[in-house]
Amino acid sequence: MDGSRKWLLGLGAVVLVFLSHMTSALEVPLDLPQPPTITQQSPKDYIFDPRENIVLHCEAKGKPQPSFSWTRNGTHFDVEKDSKVLMKPGSGTLVIDISGEKAEVYEGTYQCTAHNDHGTAISNNIVIRQSRSPLWSKERNEAVVVQKGVPLVLQCQPPAGLPPPVIIWMDNNFQRLPLDKRVSQALNGDLYFSNVLPDDTRNDYICYARFHYTQTIQQKQPISVTVLDSSPDGERHPGFMLPLGATSTKMVLRGETLELECIAEGLPTPDISWQKEGGELPSGRMSLQNFKKTLRISDVNEADTGSYRCTAANKLGSVYHDIKVTVKAAPFWVSAPRNLILAPNETGILTCRVNGTPKPTIRWFVNGVPIENAPEDHSRKVDEDTVIISSVQSGSSAVYQCNASNEFGYLMANAFVNVLAEPPRVLTPPNRVYQVISNNPALLHCASFGSPIPVITWFKDSQISIRNGDPFVIYENGTLEINVAQPLNSGKYTCIATNNLGIKENHVFLEVKEPTRILRQPEYKVVQRGMSALFECKVKHDPSLIPTMTWLKDKGELPDDERFVVDTDSLTIKDVRGEDEGAYTCIMNTTLDQDSASAMLTVVEKPDPPTDLELTDQTERSVQLTWTPGDENNSPIKNFLIQYEDLLHQPGVWVNLTEADGTSTTARLQLSPHVYYSFRVLAQNDVGYSNPSAPSHEYRTSPAAPDENPSNVHGAGTQPDNIVISWTPLTGFQSNGQGLQYKVYWKQKDVDEDWSSQNVANASQFVLSGTQTYVPYEIKVQAFNHYGNGPDPGVVVGYSGEDFPLSAPESVNIMVHNSTVAEVHWEPVSLSSVRGKLQGYTVYYRRERGLHETAEEAEQQQALTFSGNRSEGRLPGLQPYSLYNVFIKVLNNKGEGPSSLSKTFETPEGVPGPPTFLNVVDYSLDSLTLAWGPPANNNGRLVGYTLSYQPVNSTSGLGPIKEMSFLANETSAVLGSLNSSMLYKFYLTARTIKGPGPSISEEASTILDTARIQPTVGPGKGPTEPPLTTSPTTQSLHSPFHKALPIGPLFGTINASVSEDGALISWEQFGHHKNVFVEYIVENSKEEWKKELVNGTHSHTIKGLKPGMSYRVRVVAKDPAEPTVHSTNEVVVTVPAVPNRQVDIATQGWFIGLMCAIALLILVLLIVCFIKRNKGGKYPVKEKEDAHQDPEIQPMKEDDGTFGEYSDTEDHKPLKGSRTPSNGTVRRDESDDSLVDYGEGGDGQFNEDGSFIGQYSGKKEKDTHEGNESSEAPSPVNAMNSFV
Repeated sequence: MDGSRKWLLGLGAVVLVFLSHMTSALEVPLDLPQPPTITQQSPKDYIFDPRENIVLHCEAKGKPQPSFSWTRNGTHFDVEKDSKVLMKPGSGTLVIDISGEKAEVYEGTYQCTAHNDHGTAISNNIVIRQSRSPLWSKERNEAVVVQKGVPLVLQCQPPAGLPPPVIIWMDNNFQRLPLDKRVSQALNGDLYFSNVLPDDTRNDYICYARFHYTQTIQQKQPISVTVLDSSPDGERHPGFMLPLGATSTKMVLRGETLELECIAEGLPTPDISWQKEGGELPSGRMSLQNFKKTLRISDVNEADTGSYRCTAANKLGSVYHDIKVTVKAAPFWVSAPRNLILAPNETGILTCRVNGTPKPTIRWFVNGVPIENAPEDHSRKVDEDTVIISSVQSGSSAVYQCNASNEFGYLMANAFVNVLAEPPRVLTPPNRVYQVISNNPALLHCASFGSPIPVITWFKDSQISIRNGDPFVIYENGTLEINVAQPLNSGKYTCIATNNLGIKENHVFLEVKEPTRILRQPEYKVVQRGMSALFECKVKHDPSLIPTMTWLKDKGELPDDERFVVDTDSLTIKDVRGEDEGAYTCIMNTTLDQDSASAMLTVVEKPDPPTDLELTDQTERSVQLTWTPGDENNSPIKNFLIQYEDLLHQPGVWVNLTEADGTSTTARLQLSPHVYYSFRVLAQNDVGYSNPSAPSHEYRTSPAAPDENPSNVHGAGTQPDNIVISWTPLTGFQSNGQGLQYKVYWKQKDVDEDWSSQNVANASQFVLSGTQTYVPYEIKVQAFNHYGNGPDPGVVVGYSGEDFPLSAPESVNIMVHNSTVAEVHWEPVSLSSVRGKLQGYTVYYRRERGLHETAEEAEQQQALTFSGNRSEGRLPGLQPYSLYNVFIKVLNNKGEGPSSLSKTFETPEGVPGPPTFLNVVDYSLDSLTLAWGPPANNNGRLVGYTLSYQPVNSTSGLGPIKEMSFLANETSAVLGSLNSSMLYKFYLTARTIKGPGPSISEEASTILDTARIQPTVGPGKGPTEPPLTTSPTTQSLHSPFHKALPIGPLFGTINASVSEDGALISWEQFGHHKNVFVEYIVENSKEEWKKELVNGTHSHTIKGLKPGMSYRVRVVAKDPAEPTVHSTNEVVVTVPAVPNRQVDIATQGWFIGLMCAIALLILVLLIVCFIKRNKGGKYPVKEKEDAHQDPEIQPMKEDDGTFGEYSDTEDHKPLKGSRTPSNGTVRRDESDDSLVDYGEGGDGQFNEDGSFIGQYSGKKEKDTHEGNESSEAPSPVNAMNSFV
């Protein structure tokens, strides 16, 4: 039976532990009864500044609101009786005013108690102590006198303060004394010298103590130190000054910081190292300070127990000291007791698990009373660190305290047992929306409260029950976790809390968003200083999330500089500087996630100039130059350029001397004599050259004989009896010394004679007179100065002056190859008669006349020069069937010799040039009359002409060719049996006995058969495509040289004007075409040309142009049968901007009156027209025109239906105010409503409905009556014609 009972107790304990775990996260809503809970309290150790009030915090919550009381030093502290003490309303916080009082009175141990009907909670014991900063005791420090090299300790011994002061060694000027490996400050504040030096001598070694709370500094009396250098100690082994002995011990509490210190003396100054016996130093928590003399380990634990060895070593040996470290521990929590919420008849358990070294003692309290002194409760059982409360009943709520203590401290915790019977409630707000990035965990909370503890179940979309298991996890506190959220997990979730007293549900929503990703990351940039750097950062994110782009530089904010321009997806740094270098990070943040990417910016610029130029190893002809390179500025130095300045000959001018490799810092320089050198060095990297270095010291070389002779020695005569010897003189740098002169040598070549010479100073040429004409001379020039001659000079050959040639070529003969090329032969002259350098022969030739002409023609003489000693040459480009005259002259550098005898020759016949023109001069339905002119150049005897022609169909295809021949005296022809309304293409060539020449072409159409074609009239419009009113469109373009015309469309001038309707473009157009377009584009735009088809017209209005914009416009034509595209010149059309303010014309009185008058007039005209039409009468337009015939207009021919032509008496003058294009058609430049084109003096007429009948040939009067039967409404213009 005892065994069964123990088993049941054990099982009960496990269940209670489980229940305790389940309830650990529960919070009692503040509207429900509950015992007090301490929410804020002051620290256990409270050190106060006596200049400020003491504030002891004690805050608590509970239902009903707790009341507060305090104890001081274990007895009740009556707050109300002390006027200096104030307890805040609704709080237990005390404010103690210590002004004017002795603060020590309030020192002691305080404890706060919070009480209500359900229990009592207590705070920690708060020990209050006053901060202290006592003065240094008066003392007189004796001066310290030591020998150089010995160790020294200057003691500080500050007064004991609360808390301990911070020690600083300074001088009289409050400057910190420099500390290093030799001189260091110990943890206790003493100043240690491992060995002293004479520089340590001073009389103001002062130890200062800074007290934290009072912010005061106390000063020790200065210490004077004198270091003697009379008999210094020698080197010695290391020895420890602190700690003393071979071993020592150190105790430290768990969680605190361990500081171990070793200071050694010796000469040289020893180095300190640390190690742990049998283990490794904790790298993550360990640091070496005070020049490795202090080992610091933070957050100490039991594993840090052991022996630590510090070793001091110099070149004479080493010594070590072992420190045994023991780790103790004040009590620390393993598991603190937690509040219990129990329903009636439930059982709960409180655990208070602590640890420490030595093992802590645990005591339990109930409502602040030791549990052994509390009223007996049979439902409560205490077992060391555990309290079990069984079958609790209503009204048995209480606050339990656990106190664990050892010699190093204590822990105290409150935990209440609250007995409640409460139906479930969900604490998570309803309809909360959770947003999460896909592929991340999603946590949906369902915080609830109830007693007994509610059971939580989850549903998705109110239907699908969620069970614990992958991918869902339901935690004890009701939270639902989705391990890896996906878009399909989005939706509505319902949690239901249930206990035996009721049920409660709550709805939440989950939205799974797409992650934020950087698609294009910023890239590493190397940018030259002064240029711009662009970092791109293109991001993709969920469209429902608002992104925020942030740029960082080196993990900090961007500099506040307008040079940094942040755009939507980029960062631009303008005018890059050296300080802009670093890592740039773009961070794209949304409310749910972020992504970031970084790139480095390296700023390069030209190197800094070299420094420290030094000249060494100096000789007469060389010197060693060394320098120190400057900063590379992130771009490696490629080479160094060494320059020199000649202070003697060219001061201020720097000359490149040599280059050195970028890794060099020295160069051997080869020098010239008699130069005052100064050197400088420039460094070069990929950016460019650095600024020059500062010049070196001046270095002078001794004078010497010249090292070189003048260059570019040349001899040439300027007269037939001289030769000028010239050279490029040496520079002052090349002279090598004073007294520079030149010795000029000469002798006639191939003549056995000695050299002649002449000394020349301050000159660069020498003139030798009395020479023979064009004789070779050997010449040389040598430099010399006061110190000797230059090297032996080289010999060059020059010639004395030339004279005009004496002889003329003989035996001139001509061979004619063809009608345009002839070959001339001659016998060369003797070289001696040339009297100079032979340059060649010049052939002069001139066309005297054509062989078919009797009179001579004066043509310009032509010349061809044939270089060298030639005896023949070709004359190209001759004109056929002509007589030419030729003579020849020999040529040298002086000029030409006498002429040879003239010779004449004839060229044979060739093919003729093209006819000068080809025109169509008469048209009919089935025939065309052509006229042409003879070629400008017959090139022979003209024997006739060949005319070819072929029809051109509607698709620009060409039909079969027919050919006709004509005699030379024929210049016109009538081509019959042609198709009416057909376009023909004509080709005409002239012929000689050598064959046909080049052709010219023309196009023309036979007359349109109007009996078969009726005008197409739209409602309210004139003919949509009126036929030709005069002869068919033909055009012959004749250049001044009568070249053959190109086949295909051509254009003349193009004009443009702007109106409210758009831009009106008009142009001249010649030749046949199929596809004509008006193309336009915005000026300075890179878009494609827009085009509109405009076949069959010579003008077009472009609509829809934007106001204030300029457009480039052109007209292009493409004949499908030809590969060439023809285009007019471009014109610029500017559309005026729409004014911001316009006068509303509709509101002007004059405009309203005018409109009323016009409306009334139109109404009257319409009424008259309607009456006339109903009577069946016709308008007397025809009769009026017959009565007023224009005498210049001939009547229509009745036999063939064609129109009469204008007479030539007025030279085909156009109508006044009109334009007549070259194709003969009248183009309308004015608006469509203008009557000028149709007025008197023209060849057209209006019919009764106002249409233009003058455009149609062969119309009978019946046709006119039929036009009147149109259902079209009569226009005001027609009505006005009826009154003529």
